Amino acid sequence: MSLSPSDRALVVEELGRQPTAAEEALFDNLWSEHCAYRSSRPLLSAFDGESDHVVVGPGDDAAVVALPDPETGEPGDVYVTLGIESHNHPSYVDPFDGAATGVGGIVRDTLSMGAYPIALADSLYFGDFDRDHARYLFEGVVEGISHYGNCIGVPTVTGSVAFHDDYESNPLVNVACVGLTDADRLLTADVTEPGNALVLVGNATGRDGLGGASFASEDLDEDAETEDRPAVQVGDPYAEKRLIEANEELIEADLVRAARDLGAAGLGGATAEMVAKAGLGARIDLAAVHQREPNMNALEILLAESQERMCYEVRPGDVDAVAAVAAKYDLGCSVVGRVTEGDYVCEFEGDAVVDCDAEFLAEGAPMNDLERTRPTQPERDLPDVDLETAVETVLASPNTASKRWVYRQYDHEVGTRTAMKPGDDAAILAIREARGEGSPGDSDYDDATAGVGLAVSAGADPNWTDLAPYDGARAVALENATNLAAKGARPLAAVDCLNGGNPENPDVYGGFAAVVDGLADMCRALSVPVVGGNVSLYNDSPAGPIPPTPTLAMAGTRRGYDAPTATLEGAGTLLVVGGAEGSGARRLGGSKLLAARGGTDRFPALPDDPAGVVEAIADVATYEGTLSTHDVSHGGLAVTLAEMVGEAGADVTLAPEPSALSAALSEAPGRVVVETTAPEAVRGRFDGVAPVEQLGEATDTGRLTLTVGDTDLTYTVGELAARRSTIAAALD
Repeated sequence: MSLSPSDRALVVEELGRQPTAAEEALFDNLWSEHCAYRSSRPLLSAFDGESDHVVVGPGDDAAVVALPDPETGEPGDVYVTLGIESHNHPSYVDPFDGAATGVGGIVRDTLSMGAYPIALADSLYFGDFDRDHARYLFEGVVEGISHYGNCIGVPTVTGSVAFHDDYESNPLVNVACVGLTDADRLLTADVTEPGNALVLVGNATGRDGLGGASFASEDLDEDAETEDRPAVQVGDPYAEKRLIEANEELIEADLVRAARDLGAAGLGGATAEMVAKAGLGARIDLAAVHQREPNMNALEILLAESQERMCYEVRPGDVDAVAAVAAKYDLGCSVVGRVTEGDYVCEFEGDAVVDCDAEFLAEGAPMNDLERTRPTQPERDLPDVDLETAVETVLASPNTASKRWVYRQYDHEVGTRTAMKPGDDAAILAIREARGEGSPGDSDYDDATAGVGLAVSAGADPNWTDLAPYDGARAVALENATNLAAKGARPLAAVDCLNGGNPENPDVYGGFAAVVDGLADMCRALSVPVVGGNVSLYNDSPAGPIPPTPTLAMAGTRRGYDAPTATLEGAGTLLVVGGAEGSGARRLGGSKLLAARGGTDRFPALPDDPAGVVEAIADVATYEGTLSTHDVSHGGLAVTLAEMVGEAGADVTLAPEPSALSAALSEAPGRVVVETTAPEAVRGRFDGVAPVEQLGEATDTGRLTLTVGDTDLTYTVGELAARRSTIAAALD
């Protein structure tokens, strides 16, 4: 942990002296890419983070959004928090602990806003599934997420999994959390008053996670799995569960003025950022920190990223009450300092080891001005493959295979809010508190048509953004919004986790800048504010950079939480609605087919009025005649229909335009298959908005019959399940 010569010169100029060892390490961490966003912050102004519903936007541990009143649609009294973070490098070095502590960190970000965590969503990206090392990382990450989430009692309700060669030596683990709070409970990280105590509550501090922020801001080396192990934190989910309940009690008793999770840069990062936000200072006694290892020095105490710790601003008269709550939950508690009107000072055994201006430390990192190369797209060159082979290739791809192996390991029903479970387009959580009039004792309180359904979708597609960073990112935003709309929900807000390679490479930075612009432009077109997020750069290894990967977690709401599922009922007409019109609407660029069989094509065109398409889909999903709905995306219509077949089946005919491959396997987003008993009502809703194509009829046969031009394909539900069992067959 040492500053670059240019950064050191700035620090020396500010301090008027050489920095101490502790100061140099603290500046190195807080001025790292991971903490300061030095290469990405100049790009992030592209996002619009405001709306009438946004209570706290970008810049805090998590964003806060007011749910719409179910009667009026206006911002109501119930708030949700949205946060997302990456734990990419740690999950390569130690997949179990790296992923587990990623869950723990985003949950504590939720706690620090005064919210109770109610759901998790994880988006995971690994190398080629056929490689042993990719499977090792995949299994370890899923085990870490399931262990931590299950132990703390927060359901993992949705997410995504993608495999791509370029993640082989640098997997991505992006985890989002949804919390529930209200105006009376709301906290931020901004301290409020000089003289208040800074109180550390939670696990004792050890030497694990030292330099984690710096580690996350550099390329992975070949020996990272052994050399960087000390930078990976070790989690204790049972301590986290106690911390969740203690935090809840502290908030209910009004004992906390401000809060921050101890994550990147540990105690130094949390306390410096808390006081810097308020333009104040602090005096920290590092020796007062409760420790679990002997003979820790000042730098170790200051920067250790030991897990399950929170820092609270507490009025002096409330310190004993906070300590009593901590003791009740068998958590450590120490008064580590106080808020001041001066500088940020850390003392250890009588010596000042840090003495500087808090704002300069936490917010003074200079931004990078980097070169970028504009990405280009290839022209059309489709593989010479017959439709049957192509469909079976895509059905067997790990990217379109059933993810049941993953989500069956997660407790997705704990908390009794999960109204729509994993495996569908979006999860739906029952927010009964926002129903309007009434109370939990009312007879209709548990009625699925009452209250608010909070729909959540999360993910990205590296094939899309690798081919076309700008259009692919636009498609990621549209697909997540379509997932919500297919369940009758209207998008409310989103958070993003922007993952890229080494930004000092102009090609990499050009692709990263393009995904930022694409995501921002589509979210703006959809009127979805991007209220917070995370940036993870330097995802490079000796094998090369990852694809630019803009994970988006989007939340939306609907009246009630009884939504159509993605499983056919066998009693309606099948339509595909939405998408774009014109010659480019069914291109194969970015598709699983081309990823598996080779060939090139430009990315499909997107709708001219994406907001109108999403709004129409959301309306149709609530129609009485709508029996089932399913988003068309990964694998195209062939995979969508295969996923919908269960006890009921489908008899479908597609026009082979512009080709049979394109008709069946294009992944053009913004489309939904609708099973309906009222097809004319659906057509009427989309009149003048987007195309509607009749596919055929749902049947009671449990069989998919797909006719495209001269090709007839027929699969039973058992055959489809066998073809889509790639992951489970390899790992069970």
